[in-house]
Amino acid sequence: MSFAPTVQDSRPPAAERVYAHVKEAVLHRRYEGGTLLTEGGLAEAVGVSRTPVREALLRLEGEGLLKLYPKKGALVLAVSAQEISDVVETRLLVEQHAAAKAVPAPPLLIERLEELVDDMRRQAEAGDLAAVSVSDRAFHAEIVRNAGNQILSRLYDQLRDRQLRMGVAVMHAHPDRIAKNIAEHTEILAALRDGDAEAAIEIIGRHVSWVRNLARGEVR
Repeated sequence: MSFAPTVQDSRPPAAERVYAHVKEAVLHRRYEGGTLLTEGGLAEAVGVSRTPVREALLRLEGEGLLKLYPKKGALVLAVSAQEISDVVETRLLVEQHAAAKAVPAPPLLIERLEELVDDMRRQAEAGDLAAVSVSDRAFHAEIVRNAGNQILSRLYDQLRDRQLRMGVAVMHAHPDRIAKNIAEHTEILAALRDGDAEAAIEIIGRHVSWVRNLARGEVR
């Protein structure tokens, strides 16, 4: 008596699929702040039962992206001015320290930063704001990683999702800012290439603080 071989499902577990679906939609603003998500709607969208949906939503609530309301659903939380201010303050502490340590900049760092600036230009021309935001974040992360402090790198990585969400929101609200962002990245790159740590620190301060100025209504 022979048995047909069992075909294993290579897809991620159901809860992981729901988690990835919702998180990507929140970070890329397909689910805007203030959107109420229902377990039934998500279960249907992902093709799973409600149990893994609950598990995924609890995880996302723990990350500060959602607020659960029993028998109603999950509310997508908007980015608050306080959160923006906190993230910007942390970024400045980490990134300006890393920029000072990046001089003299190794050739591999310069090469990688050049690639990311080129990516941003291409993505901006294609109108892919989410991709621009990812490359923007990667540019700064490369400088932080180059500092060689693993604790700082992990701290910076913890800001990753919040930075991505804020970056996409800002670019949608102020599309004229995209060209200026790319220009400022080019200035940071030039300062590091020239070995001018003071200039790199000053440009990073101006570049990163703009988001906080926006939240305070002090847009320049």
